[in-house]
Amino acid sequence: MDTEALGTSEQERALARRAWSHLEVVHALGIFGPDVIEAQGELGLDDLLSGYVAARVAPLGPVGPEVATAVFHGFSPAVVRRVLPGVWERIAPAEIVHTTRRAAGAQLARLAEGMEEEIARAAELARQAALFHPIEGRPLAAGRSALDWPEDPAELLWEAATRVRESRGDAHVACLVTAGLDGIEAHLTVAGDTDTARGFLQRLRGWSDPEWEAAIARLQERGLLDDAGGLTEAGRRLRRQLEERTDALAVPPWRQLGEDATQQLIEALQPVVRRILDAEILPLPIFAGRDVDPRGAESPKAHPEAE
Repeated sequence: MDTEALGTSEQERALARRAWSHLEVVHALGIFGPDVIEAQGELGLDDLLSGYVAARVAPLGPVGPEVATAVFHGFSPAVVRRVLPGVWERIAPAEIVHTTRRAAGAQLARLAEGMEEEIARAAELARQAALFHPIEGRPLAAGRSALDWPEDPAELLWEAATRVRESRGDAHVACLVTAGLDGIEAHLTVAGDTDTARGFLQRLRGWSDPEWEAAIARLQERGLLDDAGGLTEAGRRLRRQLEERTDALAVPPWRQLGEDATQQLIEALQPVVRRILDAEILPLPIFAGRDVDPRGAESPKAHPEAE
């Protein structure tokens, strides 16, 4: 898949990534926000991983671990099986969906107090953007698109951000699969076998040390990692291609929204994103290399997608 053949410009790809980067911070409140964790705990989802797995896959209905493992791509099947399908015996998918969304909206509104005008403006623009984002070949985005739109502006912004995120993420997984990368290999080709990858991603995604080491060996055999676990030139080139393809696939919906409206969305989101990140409730490793730094400042360079 040649990026140039997709008919996108570098400027369009950069704008698509910039818009996604801002919306991703909003979306992350639905995973790491204390209000969300507490609300999910009251449902019986008593740890972060259970809440994440159940809430993310819930729009697809009471699916089993095989489906969740397939659409998540980067998570250990053993970890997913700890949650599914047992959770559906206790909690209906719809209840998880709406509880998570309400709590994420409440968290966002609290953090962005005094920014109601920006929230409302960003919510409507993000909703329009989400409606343009495709669902064909994108199972998580398709499941999310079947949900109702909430009326509360903060909930609406979070829902729209999540739909954009899932559409882009599904396309990213397709790129990873096309490149012959499994879940662990996808993590390792971001920056190699770093302390962050070991200490954060491996633990968060549930991979064992033997599984991790085996993936390193496979990538070394392909010439993508060197003997020390760092990315080779071939590894860096592959990751650049993956990111460019992901950005290129994300361009059409932003093109439909229009450059002016996309810029307006980013401008409305900037103070909100800064407020969220300043609260220090999100794990910063997931935003390392994004187009927003911990204070919300812009970076002109596109960086690797978080798996």
